[in-house]
Amino acid sequence: MQTTTFTVQAALAASNARLLHGMALGFARAGAVWSNSHDRVAYRRPQGHTLSLYLQGGEGTRRLGRQGGHGHPGAVCIMPQAQSSDWEITERFAFVHLYLPDAELRRAFAESFDRDARLMTLPDLAFCDAPVLAGALRRLAAALAAQDILAADVAVTEAVVAALAPGLPPGLPRGARPPALKGGLAPHLRRRIGEHVEAHLDTPLRLEALAALAGLSPFHFQRMFRASHGVSPQAWVLRRRLERARTLLRGDTAVARIAAACGFSSQSHLTRAFKAALGTTPAAWRAGLGAG
Repeated sequence: MQTTTFTVQAALAASNARLLHGMALGFARAGAVWSNSHDRVAYRRPQGHTLSLYLQGGEGTRRLGRQGGHGHPGAVCIMPQAQSSDWEITERFAFVHLYLPDAELRRAFAESFDRDARLMTLPDLAFCDAPVLAGALRRLAAALAAQDILAADVAVTEAVVAALAPGLPPGLPRGARPPALKGGLAPHLRRRIGEHVEAHLDTPLRLEALAALAGLSPFHFQRMFRASHGVSPQAWVLRRRLERARTLLRGDTAVARIAAACGFSSQSHLTRAFKAALGTTPAAWRAGLGAG
């Protein structure tokens, strides 16, 4: 029997919803502004997490199977991965969605809060008031409309941090203890390795050397790193190199020099990695900064 991967974005594309603005945001993330009316939409164990903000209307939207509550302008919804939900829409409304892969969100959690990725919890929320997250998503919607790459990037970072910050409301019931973790890297080792990577991004970084910093074999280190960070050491290092490249591309440094400063063997190496992760070349990404 063939299995189908359902995503919130795909479900909307197959519904009455109309895409107003959309943008690939790199690292398998995406943003979209939608309009919908007189519809029923079902999300069945969706892959990836969705952060949502109602921009206009929403009073005619409700989540089926939950008591009370309707949408309204400024309402925030969070739809965690694999959490099924059904929605009924009777009046036209507009909303913005931010789509985030699970591994990317766990990586962001580990990096932003210096905590083990396995401790990440994302609450399943409908129609809540979360001003900080709402503000970030509103700025994302404006950036999508303007096709402003830099503004969208900043808004995504703000939205992710706001969604993962404690008290949004918390993903765990009050008084609940976080799960006991087995394996992984101790906090001081995560910090030691992270500091080493940041200080040596312009040089080759070998798995064996990183493992030695933790006092582990390369095989064991790879497993423990992935458990604590949500991604492999190689993916983490590549992400840090690309983040530095994006920062430098906001200036006028030559792309070849940026490649060397970020540890890529050549400009073409940077271009291939950049395009694979962000869907565009460094030169085109830089040119796009002035388009918004």
